[in-house]
Amino acid sequence: MTSPAFLPAAGYVSDGGLETDLIFNHGVDLPEFASFPLVEDDAGRDLLRRYFDGYADVARHAGAGLTLESPTWRANPDWGARVGYDAPALARVNREAIEFLGSLRAAYSDLADVRLLGAIGPRGDGYVAGEKADPTEAADYHRGQVEAFAAAGADTVAAYTLTGPEEGIGIVRAAREAGIPVLIGFTVETDGRLPDGTSLSGAIDRVDAEAAPDGFIVNCAHPTHIAPALDDGDWLTRIVQVNPNASTLSHAELDEAEELDAGDLGLLASSYDALRPKLPSLRVVGGCCGTDARHVAGLWKV
Repeated sequence: MTSPAFLPAAGYVSDGGLETDLIFNHGVDLPEFASFPLVEDDAGRDLLRRYFDGYADVARHAGAGLTLESPTWRANPDWGARVGYDAPALARVNREAIEFLGSLRAAYSDLADVRLLGAIGPRGDGYVAGEKADPTEAADYHRGQVEAFAAAGADTVAAYTLTGPEEGIGIVRAAREAGIPVLIGFTVETDGRLPDGTSLSGAIDRVDAEAAPDGFIVNCAHPTHIAPALDDGDWLTRIVQVNPNASTLSHAELDEAEELDAGDLGLLASSYDALRPKLPSLRVVGGCCGTDARHVAGLWKV
């Protein structure tokens, strides 16, 4: 993410489950789970600002830095088209999302460090593995969003909830061409394997062999689901960020749920703590679906 010499000693606070928080806790309608249209008007930006303020407070109490992930997980061509955005509109809104985060960074100048992450989601469904991606096609597909982030001044591109290694390889290639650092994030099922059946170690090793990113993320799975994947090996040093779900439900069960499962905060914190000794490079701690600032504060013990 940045040179170790500039890392706050405590690491970085990441945010939680933006979309689930807004939908279930604030009654916000997000068609297709897309939060990026919120940056288009003052009301949406005010809502996002209040959301990120909560995580800035966690970072203050923890004496840590803060990563601001753009609300652009769905701002790619397939998902964007479903909410009425063509390629030029997507390029514009991806740039505007980073510029908005830049204004927040200026407001959080009292923090140890603030990093702007351009968030990329999978082309398909983050909970279901679809047809295996072709890395070259994936690079072409995600290139527009990556280039928009780079042009707007993002510090890093961060891909979340990928279901197989091939798409990750393509995103790294697009980021290298754009000259911007990149983190690749995978989700896992209850057995610790990616939705396409690949082991987490196998996915990380393959991406590293073909197009090594600056680090890896694991997100959108409860710590008790991640734990079975963390066998021994040097590959564990490549994981720099973990953003878990609040719930112990499987992805399939969460897809069917009509109410938010905010989980057991004590179990979330204790099972996350059990992961830490296995992850010597862990620097960024936040949450994913079902979590809010309360959960992330619990993970930071503040």
